[in-house]
Amino acid sequence: MATTRVTLRQLRAFEAVARLRSFSRAAEELHITQPAVSKQIRLLNDEIGLPLLEQIGKKVFLTQAGEELFSTCADWLETWGRFEQSIANLKGLKQGRLKIATVTTAKYFMPRVLGPFCAEYPGIDVAMEVVNRDRLLDRLARNQDDLYIMGVPPDGKDIESEPLISNDLVVLAPTSHPLAGRKKIPFRDLGLHRFLSREQGSGTRMTVERIFRENEVPFDVRMELGSNEAIKQAVAGGLGLAVLSRSTLYPGDGSELTVLDVEGFPIRRAWYAVRPKGKQLSVVAETFLTFLRDHVQMLAPRQ
Repeated sequence: MATTRVTLRQLRAFEAVARLRSFSRAAEELHITQPAVSKQIRLLNDEIGLPLLEQIGKKVFLTQAGEELFSTCADWLETWGRFEQSIANLKGLKQGRLKIATVTTAKYFMPRVLGPFCAEYPGIDVAMEVVNRDRLLDRLARNQDDLYIMGVPPDGKDIESEPLISNDLVVLAPTSHPLAGRKKIPFRDLGLHRFLSREQGSGTRMTVERIFRENEVPFDVRMELGSNEAIKQAVAGGLGLAVLSRSTLYPGDGSELTVLDVEGFPIRRAWYAVRPKGKQLSVVAETFLTFLRDHVQMLAPRQ
């Protein structure tokens, strides 16, 4: 086997297909055509001398040889990527690829900092995955991204987290609600109302359930909804109250929604930048993290 003829392009194509289990998604991530991905895999198969992937219908499976290669090539590519970025940095350049994964609520503010960052470093290609908490934790466990942005870092000693900016939780009601306009509403009064909430496992849901439990007040969930926008619309429609991050609010929401003045609220939280413990950040990731630290005001919720 002429391993010296295996190219980085072939390895990148294989790693993307093996990780995503899809030729089309790999092509999209690599910004090339699907036939180009297939060609690189075919050339790699020829060099290895064994098939690496099997496609049955629309599903992609790794062969035993593919499993062996996949278990090592991700580390090779990450090491090489750091080397390329280090060389670019020594040349006074900032270029490369930055992969970020965020929980869905972070989509309300992350674009406001990514825009100026990309303008300052046009050579950096940014990919941002917006997923729910469970999927983000899975990506974190697999070390699939450079940085992870979330509101409630997981417990344990295997991660490093750095608070960036406040992520306050507030109680929302329709403007026509009987509690609207009242001052210093007792927390216990919330137990008399039904709530709209994100799914079990979301960071906001876990925090709210804990706060209600500590105050010995029932948290009566009338309906679970899959997005903050859906919750806001349901609140505006009079289906219940909700506890959401202030980050989700826009100036135009004030005509239909109001933030209740409830004792104990807002609940003070933070947005965190998270990564696996001991992870060596690439030059590009370090550059972005430094940019975040210096520009956190861009993340402040709209008033």
